[in-house]
Amino acid sequence: MIFDLTSPPVGFTNDPYPVYRKLLEHSPVLAQADGSYLVSSYALLDSIYKDTTRFSSDKQAIFGPKYGASPLYEHHTTSLVFNDPPLHTRVRKVLAGAMTPSAIARMETGLVELVDALLDDLPNHASDGEVDLIEHFASKIPINVIGNLFDMPFEDRGPLRDWSLAILGALEPTLTPEQEQQGNSAVTDFTAYLATLAEERRKHPGDPDTDVLTRLMFSDKGELSEAELLQNCIFILNAGHETTTNLIGNALGCLHHNPAELTRLIASPELITTGVDEFLRYESPNQLGNRLTTCDVELNHTAIKAGTNLHLMIGAANRDPEMFDKPDKLQLERKPNRHLAFAGGPHSCIGLNLARMEGRIAIGRFIQRFPNFALLSSTRSNRLRFRGYTNLAAKLNS
Repeated sequence: MIFDLTSPPVGFTNDPYPVYRKLLEHSPVLAQADGSYLVSSYALLDSIYKDTTRFSSDKQAIFGPKYGASPLYEHHTTSLVFNDPPLHTRVRKVLAGAMTPSAIARMETGLVELVDALLDDLPNHASDGEVDLIEHFASKIPINVIGNLFDMPFEDRGPLRDWSLAILGALEPTLTPEQEQQGNSAVTDFTAYLATLAEERRKHPGDPDTDVLTRLMFSDKGELSEAELLQNCIFILNAGHETTTNLIGNALGCLHHNPAELTRLIASPELITTGVDEFLRYESPNQLGNRLTTCDVELNHTAIKAGTNLHLMIGAANRDPEMFDKPDKLQLERKPNRHLAFAGGPHSCIGLNLARMEGRIAIGRFIQRFPNFALLSSTRSNRLRFRGYTNLAAKLNS
């Protein structure tokens, strides 16, 4: 099979699943022209995530040539997700102390209030009965949840989404000069804002039970350097914003295109609990990860040299028929559902319980409020790494 990740076929970002099926069937390990490999089977991804000795998350060797000495390089090589122990272990321990189950549970009442307020306001944004569910609903939720986590003033939250989109956009396999410039500017501006916020918090600490920035700065789990603090605050926003926005938008798209499952969810709202994980599996917000081999390895009878970049095809693995019965069918009650949307092993997403709660409340309450919604048009993002909509025009038909 021939498939070039740097030049995918027309229509791939709209519907990558035919390509994924061919990869899984014929080429679960596929060489690329630059010497890297695509890895698409569930079993291989699961084993790679668990093996941090042979498969490294450290991206200095990859990001150095890509970004040079730049703000993007500093950010992505300092943040939790792109590091190995001991830095990963130390930073994750501090972050985990701010994302405990009890801390997340305390957010639920405020999240319900936020979602209900957005639902109340949605009809006010309709033009000729049409409203964009990404702009006026899905994207608003994680931005405000994370803004609340850091106790950011509401008037400061305007740039957050654009900063996040620019920084994450620079992670695409191929990068235009414009994307690179926007990403570097976003890191610079975001870091400057957070430095000012952190300085204010040093003078006037918040409540560590509700203010994650205060908890990170004065954690008894260990101390972060200034760069580690600022870059991992950016990471928390980015990790929670794009993927959660995509989870909510993708789920509403799935339900529109699977009316029988929508009818079942309306009749049995409790299905949203397993349904969130099925949306994550079926339309994974994060489609692509990476690891670097630290030694010579063999994957699916393919010999791979040390220092090779592996592209982990999460979206394909989550449709692998060797793991999931009827993988191309949306089944809200699917159990078990050991999808890889949150990666796996020591690098499993630190905010997975928060993301599940946001999805459960946002999607569930939207469907109960607007059970007769209908999508009119939609535009898929052209990104390969993150799967979501840039807009999702709908009639609410309440």
